[in-house]
Amino acid sequence: MKLKQKFYISTPIYYVNDIPHIGHTCTTVAADILARYHKLCGEKVFFLTGTDEHGAKVAEAAKKEKLSPKEFCDKVSKTFSDIWPKLNIQYDYFIRTTNPDHEKIVQEILERIYKKGDIYKAKYVGLYCVGCEKFVTESDLVEGKCPLHPNREVIKQSEENYFFKLSKYVPILIEAIENENHPYHYKISPESKKSEVLSKLKAGVNDLSISRAEVSWGIPIPWDKSQTIYVWVEALFNYYTATKITKNESFWPANLHLIGKEILWFHAVIWEALLIAAGLSLPEKIFAHSFYTIDGQKMSKSLGNAISPQELIDKFGVDGARYLIASSFPAETDSDVGWEKFSKKYNADLANGLGNLVARVLTLAELNCDGQVPSVDHNPDSHPLRIDNKIHNWKKVWQDVDKLLSDARLSETLESIWKFIAEADKYINQTKPWELAKKNRKEFNWIIYGLLDSIHQIAWQIYPFMPQTSIEIAKQLGLEKLLIQTPLYKDSWTNIKPGTKIEFKQPLFPRIK
Repeated sequence: MKLKQKFYISTPIYYVNDIPHIGHTCTTVAADILARYHKLCGEKVFFLTGTDEHGAKVAEAAKKEKLSPKEFCDKVSKTFSDIWPKLNIQYDYFIRTTNPDHEKIVQEILERIYKKGDIYKAKYVGLYCVGCEKFVTESDLVEGKCPLHPNREVIKQSEENYFFKLSKYVPILIEAIENENHPYHYKISPESKKSEVLSKLKAGVNDLSISRAEVSWGIPIPWDKSQTIYVWVEALFNYYTATKITKNESFWPANLHLIGKEILWFHAVIWEALLIAAGLSLPEKIFAHSFYTIDGQKMSKSLGNAISPQELIDKFGVDGARYLIASSFPAETDSDVGWEKFSKKYNADLANGLGNLVARVLTLAELNCDGQVPSVDHNPDSHPLRIDNKIHNWKKVWQDVDKLLSDARLSETLESIWKFIAEADKYINQTKPWELAKKNRKEFNWIIYGLLDSIHQIAWQIYPFMPQTSIEIAKQLGLEKLLIQTPLYKDSWTNIKPGTKIEFKQPLFPRIK
């Protein structure tokens, strides 16, 4: 991939009317994997996540729990900030939209847009979904209900609001998306989501109501304190205000907003129009992934089928959970998962796949090479696992890692790595090194050296996905110091050294029932 000096990646800021579930986990784990990968590429990385804490839904949820909105936000926001480190997610900043600095910066930007003449006051009459906190049209509804909140009635709402001249920026946005040479060009991925946005833009877009007269739990409009800023407007600015709050302005604009498909319009249209109006640079790319379904059903509170990140950790361990999330990442289409599917994949790919390969090779070396990397007469680069074009060798895997992770194709990246794991297992079965240990020592050493080298390449390749497992393999190969001190990309790991002490400790992934 083409390296940059910096990489700024964000998740959505999660709405605090709910506690963390597998949908939130999917996006945040994916963002951490990509952040780690770009760090390995030698880039400076800023990784942002956080919580969205204003709006009618929050006030409603707080009232049910007999808490003030701020007390409720403090309680729920902590469930997000606390769980991510348990999954070894290393975000750089956790933003909350109740942060006074965020509120102040948003007001300043909005006033700038208002003085420019892009905001005006008018009466709005329309249908409103409280669950989505947005106005909807008849065409958005399914049998008169919001498809995302079918158990809630949409309400007819009429009030005087402030409007942003979104329609003014539609021609600019269309050209910015389609023309790679446009000064405001930005990418929308996958391609189907880009087509979806362009189709909607070309069909015609109305101006956007950006204030609420009846919602007190929000940031006041700076020139009219009787109204608050629409939560979906002020929340978007978190991606910018976070860089100001943390004094990381050099990271702006964002390189990648990683989001779920249900909030694509806000991030791929409204956000960019607001930025242009405010005179700020646009993000480089928006990637909108699809959803998880659970055993063929939509995940919902009423069905009680949500899977929490803590439940995943308890059953599969941290790296097991990260692997299962990444390998089922719903990039372009929805991905169906469930406890039985996860358990089968864990056993097949981790216990019987990666874990078994590491155990087989290290045990062979311990029993027959005095627990050391053997010396070889052959040129290590001539090993068939490196050069044979008939097999999926580790150099091909590195090419796939570079290509696929640059486009957030996590599951395909893992498929390439696991194809190589299967080839290494197949190579052991074909060469039968245990039979060569006494018959042909040079040949045996050459085979074991190549397999040990293959394992260390695999450890490096899985580092963004499963960092603990990667380091554990490095420890067993005597490479821990190299991995920890110089994580500057794959070229840091050239060859393993003959004579290095190795030690097989225990299975990386015990089978589960």
